[in-house]
Amino acid sequence: MKNLLLTLCLFASLATGAFAQDTAPAATFTNPLLPSGADPWVIYHDGFYYYANSAGNQLIIRKTRTMPGLTTAPGTVIWKAPAGTPYSKELWAPELHFLQGKWYMYFAADDGSNDHHRVYVLENPSADPTTGEWTFKGQVGDATNKWAIDVSVFEHKGQLYMLWSGWEGDGNGQQNIYIAKMKNPYTIKGSRVKLSGPEFDWEKFGTASPPHVGVNEGPEILKHDNKLFLIYSASGCWTDHYALGMLTADASADLMDPKSWTKSPKPVFETSAENSVYAPGHNSFFKSPNGKEDWIIYHANPAPNCGCGGKRSPRMQKFNWKKDGSPDFGIPVKTGVPLAVPAG
Repeated sequence: MKNLLLTLCLFASLATGAFAQDTAPAATFTNPLLPSGADPWVIYHDGFYYYANSAGNQLIIRKTRTMPGLTTAPGTVIWKAPAGTPYSKELWAPELHFLQGKWYMYFAADDGSNDHHRVYVLENPSADPTTGEWTFKGQVGDATNKWAIDVSVFEHKGQLYMLWSGWEGDGNGQQNIYIAKMKNPYTIKGSRVKLSGPEFDWEKFGTASPPHVGVNEGPEILKHDNKLFLIYSASGCWTDHYALGMLTADASADLMDPKSWTKSPKPVFETSAENSVYAPGHNSFFKSPNGKEDWIIYHANPAPNCGCGGKRSPRMQKFNWKKDGSPDFGIPVKTGVPLAVPAG
């Protein structure tokens, strides 16, 4: 049965990818953007989109003028993890940021043991992150030095912050969302603060037996008007219940105070069996070239029970805003459906 499910997943991925290449006219595109690619990240800078996803023991950037062009954009390997180091394997969820005039690539890695996952960063002063020299700056973490993955960095009112998913202790347990202030793009200052932990049933799928500790991971900041939205992934990625949750804070609030953040009681983006999109999550956000449209990019599986493997593929879709100012992501769009390309 397991082999049959994997075969169905692979067939669905290849079939939808072929459809996108063969039939999509220039003004439209179809999902998925690539046949495979977990933890997609996109940043738009100086007329180009730069894309990265988890890729084993190396970091790869794709450069394209249009997001649908990602399908054929070549990948540039910017760094290969050196063997025999604490960061030689399982490079997860790379994020590329342009901060204080330089490029930084953040990622989680370990030595082959998941218990040893920590966050690391590279630096590049070049104008184009696919060129120039990348320098390994080392580990980025707070004084506790606990397990950490899914790092993201954002700036608000002149202050840099780092978000990540981590354990409270040293053992494999509940994954929480933590925040800390940063002294510079490669140094945390002060203590970490827990902003969110799994509390609702939909955040706790994936544990075989009680206690059902659950997962909060993949935090990303989305700003709109006078609000900050922290969009995160909940439940185990190996389940079809993997979904997006949301925390909300006022832009004027103390972001280091957990009381400043309000958690939505229901997922804001989840599996659509009707559209054959399963376990959508680990997203990032970007604007259309004209700056007027908001888009979400995320990974998802093409069939049930595909788990956390190579069947996860990057998809994107435009989203809107509700009257209360919060994002309305809608439901995951079915693969093979032509969508208008980002405007501009």
